[in-house]
Parts: sequence; C-alpha cells; structure tokens
Amino acid sequence: MHPHQGRRWRWLPIEGSWRYHLLLAGTGMFVLGPLAGVTAAYMNFSLGFFVGGQVLAGLLGSAVTAGYGAAGRHGANYIQTAAASVASMSGLGVLLQAMAWMGLPQPPAWQMVLYLACVGMFGVGVGMLYTPVLVDRMRLAFPSGLAVANILRALTDPLLLRRSVRQLGGGVAAGLVAGLASARLPLLGAIGLSASTFGAGLVVGARIGIPAVTGSLIGVLLQPYFVSIGWLQPGDPPRKIMFLIALGTIMGAALVDMALIFARALPRARRQAASNAPTPAVDDWRRVNSARLVGWVLFWAAATVACGHWLLGQPLLYLAVAVALVFLFALVNGISVGVSDSNPISSAFVVTIVILAAMGLRDPGVGLMAGAVLLVATSVACDMQQDRSTGWRLGTPRVMQFRYQVLGIVVGATLAVVFARLFMAAYPVLLQDQTVLKADQQPAEWSSAMTYKFVGVLRSLTDDLPFQRTAIGVGIAAGLGIEALRKWLRPRSFVLDAIVLPSPYALSFGGFVNLPTALWFGAGGVAGSLWSARAPARRDVPEDMSSASLFGGGLIAGDALAAVGIGVASLLAVLT
Repeated sequence: MHPHQGRRWRWLPIEGSWRYHLLLAGTGMFVLGPLAGVTAAYMNFSLGFFVGGQVLAGLLGSAVTAGYGAAGRHGANYIQTAAASVASMSGLGVLLQAMAWMGLPQPPAWQMVLYLACVGMFGVGVGMLYTPVLVDRMRLAFPSGLAVANILRALTDPLLLRRSVRQLGGGVAAGLVAGLASARLPLLGAIGLSASTFGAGLVVGARIGIPAVTGSLIGVLLQPYFVSIGWLQPGDPPRKIMFLIALGTIMGAALVDMALIFARALPRARRQAASNAPTPAVDDWRRVNSARLVGWVLFWAAATVACGHWLLGQPLLYLAVAVALVFLFALVNGISVGVSDSNPISSAFVVTIVILAAMGLRDPGVGLMAGAVLLVATSVACDMQQDRSTGWRLGTPRVMQFRYQVLGIVVGATLAVVFARLFMAAYPVLLQDQTVLKADQQPAEWSSAMTYKFVGVLRSLTDDLPFQRTAIGVGIAAGLGIEALRKWLRPRSFVLDAIVLPSPYALSFGGFVNLPTALWFGAGGVAGSLWSARAPARRDVPEDMSSASLFGGGLIAGDALAAVGIGVASLLAVLT
C-alpha cells in the first residue's frame, strides 16, 4: 500500500475520528510545540528574535501523517498550527525578564499564564477576522506559509516528493549547516549570515528583495541627518528611528489598499442586495461562522481587559487602548509577514508605548502590561494568517485549524512562564539590566535584544519624545503617497516596480533590520528570480512549487532545525 493511493496505514486511527485528532493535537501540543518552544525561548534570551515554528513543525509533522498519503497534508497542517502557537507563545517569556530588569514585582505564575492565555485567544480571533483580506483578497506571499505548504505537499505525496526531493532536501541540509556554523564561527556571525533570511528572499523574489535593501540603505544614508536633528544619538543604529518610519509606511500603504477594497466591496454588496441574488457559494473548507467569530473576539477582548484590571491591577483605560490598537497592528504586521516573512512585534510594542506616553502614561509597569497585549496578540494573529495561507494553498478547513491554534495557545501560555523562570534561574546573568551596563559589561552570549528594546522604551516614559510620533507620521505620508502612485501608474516593468517606485511594504522591511540582514534577504530575492527565470516551467507540480521556493523553504527549515539543536542543548545544560 502506497500513501499516494489514498489508503492509510492500518495502525493509524481513521481520519476525522477522536483518536485521529488526539494523535495530532498531542503531537503538536506536547512534542513538537515544546521542542520549538524551548528554541524560541532560547533564541529570544540569547539573540532577541526567534525562527518561526511553522516550517519546522510542518517538516516534522508530515512524518507523523505520512501514512495517510496525500490526504495527510491536512493532518500535518493541524499539527504545525498547534505547534507553532506553542512556540510563538513560549518565546514571549521575555516579558518576565523585562519585569526583572526593571525591578517590578512578578505576579503569581497562574495569573500571568491566565493573562497571556486571554490575550492569545483574543489574537487568534483577530487574526481570523483579517484572513479574508490578507490571504483571500490581497493574496500575499507569506514565505513561511508557502514553504510549509510545499513541504507538506511534497512529503505526504510520493509522486511530488520524487520530483522535489533534491531541491527541498538540499535546502534543508544547507540551512542546517549554515545555522550551526553561524552560531559557532565568529566570522559568519559578523557578516550576519542567515539561511532563513536568504531562503525567504528566494521565495519572494527580487521585486521584494531589492526594495528591502533600498529601505535599509536609505536609513544608513540618513543616519547623519537624524543625528543632526536629534532623532538619533552618535553611534545609534539607523533602525532605532527607521523602524518607526517603516511602521508608518505600512500603515499609509494599508490605508490605500483597505480603502480600495471597501470601495469595490460596497457597490458589489449593494447590487447584490438590490437584485436579491443569492450569496455566492463559499468552499466548505473556507467557511467560517462570522457571528461566532465576532462574538469570540469581543468575549476575549473583554476577558483581557478584565484579567489585566482585576487580577493584575492595571488601569482600564490603557488596557482598552492596547486592545483597540491590536486591530491596527494585526493588519499592519500581517501585511509585513505576508510580504517579507518579518513580524515586527517588538516594534508594535514600542509604538504602543509611544502612543500611551502621548496620552499621559508615565508608569513603566503599566506600560509593560499594556504593551504585552500588543506583543502577544499581534504575534498570535500573524501566526494565524501565516497558517491560513498554508491552509489556503492546501484547502485545509479553517475552522479546524482555528481549534488547533486555540489548543496551542493554552499550552504556550503555560510554557512561556515555565521556560522564562527556568532559564532565568539557571542563568542569573539574564536578570541583569543590560540597559544600564557599560559596553564592556554586556554578556557576550545573552544579548536579549528584544528585552533591551522593551526596557529602553519603558524607561523613556518619564520623557515624552514628540519626534517619535513625527517619524510615524512621516512614514504614513510616504507609504500613502507611494502606494497611491503605484495604484495610479500600475508599474509593470521590473525597474519601475522594484527600483524606481517599489512597494512600500517591501521597502519598509529594510527599516526593521540591520543592513547585513537586508542584504541577505535581497541577495536571496535576486537569486530566486534568476533561478526561476532560467529554470523551465514544470507542469508536474503545483504552480507555486518552483525550484527556488522549494530550496528556499528548505533553507528556512534547516535553519530552524539548527536553532532547535542549539535550544535543546541549552535546555539540557540548564537541567544538568
């Protein structure tokens, strides 16, 4: 019996049965999820960012469902949905580290778990609300989502696997070697080698990669000017201010796109209502009960505010504002993830603090708890959109994916607190406030860049910085103007589309990262476009399973495997 014949291996439970879902949920929540979760926690404490768990969980999950043949891709997708939720939540234990740095009293573990779970559930709902816009209508690339879809299609279908194993396997091997080498060889670390960043560039191509480099170069060129007007201090990296402009750029471009979407949708709805025509049929796998979804979002929004106020003693006003801002940043960051695979969640946190400071907030503890709403909910919402992009390519039922993500949130909220306390107990250096340490006192192996950014902006609450709001406004104006011109001119030539008038979404990526990271992403984009241009079209695989995207997805998966190895080794060191 071969899997591609549609028959399952006899020892496997029947698809759709409770044993089937127990197998998948247990694998995602208690095996692959914690494995990717400890990796995310380790990377956030040591570096300040983490490799997403979707690709890794998809790669390993497909091994569990291989016995179902081609239909096993849906089961593997369920596994990676739950596991990725566990991983993304686990990495956010840096919130507890930020409390330790600022000397804030930490609430009882159960209260923190409950708060994170409420915010996560709220984020799941908001992410699902935006799925029809970002996935169905805008049809953004979502590089990791595409990589997962290609991996699941290939590994669960022997026919596709034979046609794609060379590119996929080669990418995994190269990503694994590069990930381990860059963590051990100072030279590779100095040049910012990132297999996953290069792989994401391979997936999206030069029309996205080149503008990202342009955006980063703009920051480098403007650095002296920013210093001269006081927006930066001498020695500050350009992205310390460019990330605010970049977020504004996405907001401005999104305003244009959302206005066009509504402008086209409203007349269509009116014509349909006037003609009494039946509502167009929706594919069963895409069907969602909108009323229940809205109810879910409202319930967990209220639960987040209630938990933060009555359990943690936070002011209602700032919690309510943070909840409202989630609706904005779930869209803005979702577009960023869809275009470049980058989720600037720490930037959303910082902008939230800037907005709350303008409203009069001066208490760092309140700012941390309110910012946590944006951090967790935006991370979860973007994971939801990334997972739905995979499901859109595979035809996986969205309601079932939603349920698996909810299960992952429950486990992930618990592990976020467990891993944070475990690492901080084993490595007391993580408790040192690096924002007040001199350069020669900074711990070499635990840079904790995300925590550093959080604490830095929270400490600035005592000083209102109006130029930060000005920077966001400049970005909004730039994004709105560029996107409006693009919609009017409809650039088709490569030079106009990628260089002269690039997408503001792609351009903004360069504002979130340092120049070496943007260069690796751009190099991957150029390489991917050249590869696709020279490779003959293949009719024996789905259209979006190009050789470049397969190899790029393999690089992302290999880099994730390297991160898992390092993370597990670090955990074993903690336990021993």
